[in-house]
Amino acid sequence: MLAFCKFYPDPISEAISDIHRESEYEGQYMKVVAFLIYLFLQIAFIPLAIVGVILTGYRQLAVSKRLGVSQTAIEIINGRWTMHIFGIRDDPATAELMSVLPNTSVVGLWLVLFPLWVQFKVSGQLSFYPRIPEEGDENFADLVPARTLYFDQIIERSLQDIDQFVLLGAGYDTRAYDMYTNVGVTFFELDQASVQSHKREMLGRTTINSSHVNFVTADFSEDDLFTNLEEAGFDATKRTLFLWEGVTLYLSLKEVQQTMRLVKQKAAPGSILLADMYAKRMIELYGKSRAGAKLLELTDEGFDFGLSFAANWEQVLNEFVGAQSMKAGETHFLGSNNEKGPYAVVAEMQC
Repeated sequence: MLAFCKFYPDPISEAISDIHRESEYEGQYMKVVAFLIYLFLQIAFIPLAIVGVILTGYRQLAVSKRLGVSQTAIEIINGRWTMHIFGIRDDPATAELMSVLPNTSVVGLWLVLFPLWVQFKVSGQLSFYPRIPEEGDENFADLVPARTLYFDQIIERSLQDIDQFVLLGAGYDTRAYDMYTNVGVTFFELDQASVQSHKREMLGRTTINSSHVNFVTADFSEDDLFTNLEEAGFDATKRTLFLWEGVTLYLSLKEVQQTMRLVKQKAAPGSILLADMYAKRMIELYGKSRAGAKLLELTDEGFDFGLSFAANWEQVLNEFVGAQSMKAGETHFLGSNNEKGPYAVVAEMQC
């Protein structure tokens, strides 16, 4: 009987194998079809893509300068919107806020991304951009998607253990409006007056509910953050998650150290500071090159703080965090498989 089974396989197993092979063949076929469609559209859309780049770039730089707000904050919400339309991260609040912002262009982004979006819809798979790379394989173009997902992962794990959620340098972040509104924590958004005032004005033109959020204005280089927070209802005795995303690279070493030490001193035991920090090589490449510096100067911005991640980057981070009397928790080093080392880290720091 065993010999019979060896030479005459189960017909059901054979049928299942045939289905799997057929499914795999269809998947490969659709990938080829999707790529050919993408090539055709990409060539046809070259003039429109140029228009899209110009339109989006003009609004991001010129309109942001006129409004007196950060142009780099637009890069982040543009990336979050892209993640939303490509199905990476459900974020309807970002999509709605994007639709009313005068310093970016949804039309311009569609003109650039439409061929890639069609390829994604036909094949059902992400390709060149945006994508979800393996940890350690992130390149510079993956920064916003990868960083956002790493932050989300730590936030979702931490929410059950905290009472307050403070977004330091919130920019156009929409996490407080739809992603975590039912978790029973008190929300605070802290940012420079010009950015926050513009954001609140734009929120007023949408159906987004932000009435549960406590908005606090502050400047990291000048103000006592906790005095401003406490005046808005912050309770220093409650465990708090501080999200400090996309801020440290614009500050000096002294300002970063002061903020970390202040959080350690003032926050309740069990609180968490969650931040991203960047390699010196990225700061020098993008922020201190002549072209990069001039672009940032348009809206009075500049890169400054960075850590040396060329070697022993885990030790470098642990020593820096430890020097501020904190302890590093979960970390994600972006681009760590590169021979030059990672270009950034998303780090949980325990108070």
